[in-house]
Amino acid sequence: MASRLIPKVNSKQGGSPCKEKHVVLLSPVGKIEISGCETGLHEIKLPKMSVLPSGRAESSVACEVCEGAEEMTEPLQQCTAWLRAYFCEPATTGTLPVPAFHHPLLQRDSFTRQVLWTLLNDVKFGEAVSYKQLADLAGNSRAARAVGGAMRSNPIPIIIPCHRVIRSSGDTGSYGGGHLLKEWLLSHEKLQKEKLTR
Repeated sequence: MASRLIPKVNSKQGGSPCKEKHVVLLSPVGKIEISGCETGLHEIKLPKMSVLPSGRAESSVACEVCEGAEEMTEPLQQCTAWLRAYFCEPATTGTLPVPAFHHPLLQRDSFTRQVLWTLLNDVKFGEAVSYKQLADLAGNSRAARAVGGAMRSNPIPIIIPCHRVIRSSGDTGSYGGGHLLKEWLLSHEKLQKEKLTR
């Protein structure tokens, strides 16, 4: 049986507030805002796309930190390295550490957390899964609607790949970053996977 990747989910010790840091990564899909602390990632905010980037889902556009580079914590460094690899050298993402997560939603024992972990571990680059299939994988075959709720509340998109969850009909469905971004990410992964299998 393959080993399962479980990123660290650090809880706040002693109830002291985090010293949150912010960084902005300029990516092929626009500016991605990332927040976190020494303990782990808090959130990844995706740009809302009204038009697709020019050209097809190519990874030729460089990914560079354009704001906040001077105060990056280790989880933020790991996150930006992982996202840079995702967009520019997808084959290398499997060799990079997944940053620790430090978001309350990922610390509570809940079905949402179970769904997000299952998605992170079981749905690989270039694959897609339906809401119902993901509910089955997470242990509750009748919870497809709850899976949709979990996708809407995912604080770490792209790393926890909620864009890979589609409707049973094959329609892409909705996405926090917008329909165009979801289609772009799925197209990017398909294109990169095809390049790797040639």
